[in-house]
Amino acid sequence: MKIIFFASSVALATSLAALPAFGAPVEFFGAGVDAAAITGVRNNFRAAIGGGIVPGAPPGSFGGVRREINWDGVGNAKSAPNDLNADFFNVNSPRGVVFSTFGSGFQLSANSGVAPIEFGNINPNYSNIFQTFSSQRLFTALASNVMDVNFFVAGTTVPGFTSAFGSVFTDVDLADTTKIAFFSGANFLGEFFAPIADNGLSFLGVRFNAGERITRVRITSGNTALGPNVNDSQSTDVVVMDDFIFAEAQAVPEPPTLLLLAAGLLAFAAARKRR
Repeated sequence: MKIIFFASSVALATSLAALPAFGAPVEFFGAGVDAAAITGVRNNFRAAIGGGIVPGAPPGSFGGVRREINWDGVGNAKSAPNDLNADFFNVNSPRGVVFSTFGSGFQLSANSGVAPIEFGNINPNYSNIFQTFSSQRLFTALASNVMDVNFFVAGTTVPGFTSAFGSVFTDVDLADTTKIAFFSGANFLGEFFAPIADNGLSFLGVRFNAGERITRVRITSGNTALGPNVNDSQSTDVVVMDDFIFAEAQAVPEPPTLLLLAAGLLAFAAARKRR
């Protein structure tokens, strides 16, 4: 099993420990047979984030804007049957996210004429059950149905946080299975479930409005990873993702001076005890 992960710094953990009490998150969700059925709720989520979208994928932080990933501008060399590097949207096309998974990596579905579309390269049946929100590419983790999205100031290694994140899912068949969990450092903020849309599209977005700092989200797509012999059934639900929408990541503040001073005093006291 290949594990891709990114370690949090001590400074990040220390600064997040001083967060205010969590407020009530605002959930946006909808489902239907096609893209038109969820466009309204997607637009409402965009409006709730506020600001405008950053044109292109410039590095840095612009404040009060949102970032979006629709996968469709990625070239064929980074799409099926080839894999997508986990840091593509922080290095190749900076949006401030790096992916991780307990699976073997990530893949985008192919454009028509290059390889079977909608992950038909993994299983020919998938082209019949998945559809796109924004043509033509879809996104999935490989050898796992669970992945993390880790936030950074776009184009840098500076840990970041966001206040809102949402995703489009395709072919959610089972209730309380496909979900997004939100974390602020080591603190669990809550998890939310995508609505059912058999052979259709679902949208789930959550905005936190009480100063919470979302440093990572964990996405669970269905209950089973894609595979050549894995098909939908009454108990098996294979789900993949389309567009990601999120408030632009801001830099996690440095730990307050008093916290650093206290940590230093504790370390000094511990050192004296060992003498």
